[in-house]
Amino acid sequence: MDTYYKPEDLPKFPQIAEGNDLLAKKFFEYYGAVFAEGALTAREKSLIALAVAHAVQCPYCIDAYSNDCLEKGSDLEQMTEAVHVACAIRGGASLVHGVQMLGHVHKKGM
Repeated sequence: MDTYYKPEDLPKFPQIAEGNDLLAKKFFEYYGAVFAEGALTAREKSLIALAVAHAVQCPYCIDAYSNDCLEKGSDLEQMTEAVHVACAIRGGASLVHGVQMLGHVHKKGM
């Protein structure tokens, strides 16, 4: 089945440098620094990345960070919980905008 998303493209990500080597170099240096051990462990950062990947709905990131989480020792329960955290935040963000809708309804006197 031919789809827009091609899993075989994920390992080709470094090829993005072809368009501008300097900017790609800066991005990959920054990316590496972000995911280095710091106040958060690499495992914790990977779980955050997995949750964000689901929130932004990036299939490449979901693939990459599902694997990365497993490689860093996360289990299915932890990964699933991280995805549910993303879901709750995304759902809450949609719902809180309902207050804006309520304001319009009340202003119109409905």
